[in-house]
Amino acid sequence: MRVLALLDGTLADPDAPLLRVDDLGLVRGDGIFETILVVDGKPRELDPHLDRLARSAAILELPEPDRAAFERATSLVLDNWSGGAEMALKLVYTRGIEGGDGTPTGFALGLPISAKVLAQRAAGISAVTLDRGIEPGLAERAPWLLLGAKTLSYAVNMAALREAERRGAEEVVFTTSSGSVLEGPTSTLLAVNGRTITTPPATLGILPGTTQAALFRAAKREGWTVVVEPIPAADLHTADGVFLVSSVRKVTRVHTLDGKPLTDASALATELADLYESEY
Repeated sequence: MRVLALLDGTLADPDAPLLRVDDLGLVRGDGIFETILVVDGKPRELDPHLDRLARSAAILELPEPDRAAFERATSLVLDNWSGGAEMALKLVYTRGIEGGDGTPTGFALGLPISAKVLAQRAAGISAVTLDRGIEPGLAERAPWLLLGAKTLSYAVNMAALREAERRGAEEVVFTTSSGSVLEGPTSTLLAVNGRTITTPPATLGILPGTTQAALFRAAKREGWTVVVEPIPAADLHTADGVFLVSSVRKVTRVHTLDGKPLTDASALATELADLYESEY
């Protein structure tokens, strides 16, 4: 089951050709996207996702996304979805045709949640740490690297996941060359100790997490301490729990890191998942 809606307010056939072969999103990865979890017809954190889409567009110097058009396309997808209770809603926005008039390409696509993601939510995942080559301050010194933007250029992220698979793991925790934690290829990292949840700061050049923000709101309401600060990768091995969170992944525990078992955080994972769900 897939549903495709265009920014002009019409539905399109997801099995029919849509993008031109000279669209810059295809030939250069010159574009941005957001993936939003929809549960029982209700998109989670839609406004923060649209805000982040606009921030990413500004970083890439793309035309400002037409928020009303994306909201209309989102509604079309939701109204025509007849799949399961959960759906991944992907918003895509590219620079358009190479040598064209500058008109961007945009659409909203509804997709089912993969069986692999559903299984990992329940069982947890193994991960490896990989050097991302990013150091503190790089985002400010080199804005052309587009750190912190959610671009379509995910070739490095996918290569990292293939490297994790070669090492017998399922996921990646990116680190700086000096050993500080960044994020996963498609997720935000959380470390839990006692009643404190910590996540690395976006100023390191990583993507601000919408799911992390929602979980932090719920946790603060229930008396948890939430902290945004650098995390040494070595500290993950002594944490009470390590988690990768994202819209589609929700709250997924990391049970093994670099081949070493981490503290059993099964009960903690359930507690955090309940906290996250309490926001909705």
